[in-house]
Amino acid sequence: MTGFTNSGFENDEPVKPKVGFEPDTASLREKVILNPGEKWRILKNITIISFAFMVQFTAFQGTANLQSSINATDGLGTVSLSAIYAALVVSCIFLPTLIIRKLTAKWTLVFSMLCYAPYIAFQLFPRFYTLVPAGILVGLGAAPMWASKATYLTQVGQVYAKITEQAVDAIIVRFFGFFFLAWQTAELWGNLISSLVLSSGAHGGGSSSSSVNNTITAEDLQFCGANFCVHRVNGHSNLERPPEHEIFEISMIYLSCILAAVAIIAIFLDPLKRYGEKRKGSQSAQELSGMQLLSATFRQMKKPNQQLLIPITVFIGMEQAFIGADFTQAYVSCALGIHQIGFVMICFGVVNAVCSILFGSVMKYIGRTPIIVLGAVVHFTLISVELFWRPSPDNPIIFYAMSGLWGVGDAVWQTQINGLYGLLFRRNKEAAFSNYRLWESAGFVIAYAYATTLCARMKLYILLAVLTLGCMGYVIVEILYRRKQRKVKRQEKDEFDKKEKEKEAEANKTGIDSNINGLPVPVEETDDELDDLEEDIILFLHFSL
Repeated sequence: MTGFTNSGFENDEPVKPKVGFEPDTASLREKVILNPGEKWRILKNITIISFAFMVQFTAFQGTANLQSSINATDGLGTVSLSAIYAALVVSCIFLPTLIIRKLTAKWTLVFSMLCYAPYIAFQLFPRFYTLVPAGILVGLGAAPMWASKATYLTQVGQVYAKITEQAVDAIIVRFFGFFFLAWQTAELWGNLISSLVLSSGAHGGGSSSSSVNNTITAEDLQFCGANFCVHRVNGHSNLERPPEHEIFEISMIYLSCILAAVAIIAIFLDPLKRYGEKRKGSQSAQELSGMQLLSATFRQMKKPNQQLLIPITVFIGMEQAFIGADFTQAYVSCALGIHQIGFVMICFGVVNAVCSILFGSVMKYIGRTPIIVLGAVVHFTLISVELFWRPSPDNPIIFYAMSGLWGVGDAVWQTQINGLYGLLFRRNKEAAFSNYRLWESAGFVIAYAYATTLCARMKLYILLAVLTLGCMGYVIVEILYRRKQRKVKRQEKDEFDKKEKEKEAEANKTGIDSNINGLPVPVEETDDELDDLEEDIILFLHFSL
């Protein structure tokens, strides 16, 4: 020291930050330097992750759609599905943010997808002590898998929007639309495989000597549709388990699909670090403790928008559980036979896939609200019709129409609500999509929990009630979001006008270029609707003469 004393700081003591203090994440920000041509690589990664999920769920969806029929004894199939989604609820709370931080998004996908393999393999030996634990493993792996997928799509969507100078929300919805296009085609391939294998012997439920129409009786048919109750159908001729050699053939095909999907992600997908996995605002950007990461998921539940979206998110799980378990058993298997499940569900998958990409593309022209109104109208109508429709093998076309229209409604919810989560909660993507999977899984668990005790009619009434509540919540979210957007634009305009006046006054005195410091002062951020992505992405432009 030089001997100089500054008495002004004589009594100052170091001050520890308050408990819960979160440092400015600017020091944690990852600058992303990209060439404009990177958009093609982003599209390649979107294609890879979509294709891998299609292969993965060719196996899982095909297996799940058969559970309530091929493992109907004591409700084993439905119980195993319930175990999957009960474990998924727990996994959504505790695992996604922690595992994504530890393994990164790419390797979380790899290890989570592997968790599906035992469930497929144990279809060869279906017991409560094999399928239920295997289902729990699927549930534990599913939440990190879906959260990392959603995080990956949202983050590269934001980067793509910056590169192409397009609206972020439209790009995110478009990417989700493309993903669900591929994902929903899994219904086609998985159900096609099961139907071709099961119908090779021309049997409806294990009997190779007679067709469905010859074995179904009028007495059996009167218990189909809304009148279907699991405890009343023992001995139903269309609900017998298929031969074991056919189950073995299906299981081996599906198990190969799981392993292929894992290999595709591990070998061909670029790590998310390339696009700023640890950018400011991302939970993975901060070295948080496990408890802090867990609390991030719970904090997400306190946000008003999240709370209002819970009912519609629960409905998404319930309607998928209904089409995959109750519709296939109470309507398709009961009236047509098990071997027809795949063909009917193919219609659901194809329509769902086409509508997913269609809705993702047209949203930028007509907005989100008209599409969601369409989904609500379709599902309200279908549920009402199914309350009174009496299924009969004499009119098979009706089964395909009902299945296809259900695919239209599901495509609306899958693309638009996923996109809405990505738009509203950009700062906390992992926690937000973890909540999405949590409440969607809660819908599955609720539906499977009463699957063996309630008749189909009561299940339809419950669906109507939850859908009504969900639509009310969505309307409020949309009103709040639009009100905020108008406020932001008004404030930006006022700040811009104020700065323009100040610039003109300064320019008259100093001659400073009027283009300097002419941008509006950013509006104060509230909640997590805004993101700092634009500050973190630097486009590297190379010009050659």
